[in-house]
Amino acid sequence: MSDAPTAGESADILLVEDNPGDVRLTKEAFKNSRLTSTLHVVTDGDEALNFLYQRGDHADKSRPDVMLLDLNLPRTNGDEVLERIRNDDQFQYLPVVVLTSSRAEEDVVRSYELDANAYLTKPVDPDEFIEAVRRFESFWLDAVRLPPEEVKR
Repeated sequence: MSDAPTAGESADILLVEDNPGDVRLTKEAFKNSRLTSTLHVVTDGDEALNFLYQRGDHADKSRPDVMLLDLNLPRTNGDEVLERIRNDDQFQYLPVVVLTSSRAEEDVVRSYELDANAYLTKPVDPDEFIEAVRRFESFWLDAVRLPPEEVKR
């Protein structure tokens, strides 16, 4: 896709999140969207890397337009996922938004050192969480111009 999706267009979003409650809230936030986003969910860092590299069960999946990445993940953590993909030229244009419960300054700094595009702290209140995801969607999928399809390959 050469521009940010508009109403009626589709965006592929990879959510890397191990908390079932946060997955449910994120799905709820996208459910009533005016954009027809496809939300792919993986629950650990290893599965995220398999999805991105189109390995195993994810061989037929398309590359996402944007990734929402939790830091506190089982197996390979979010920092490691971010570091691995930022060291691989084929993912240099993939927008990665860290979406985590951590408010620790060192996590914020580390994420930006690893070239995260944004760092969002998950609100504790469910309604505020849904609103934060909707703001993410409004900005990243409606206002921002994403890289053309050919550079995502």
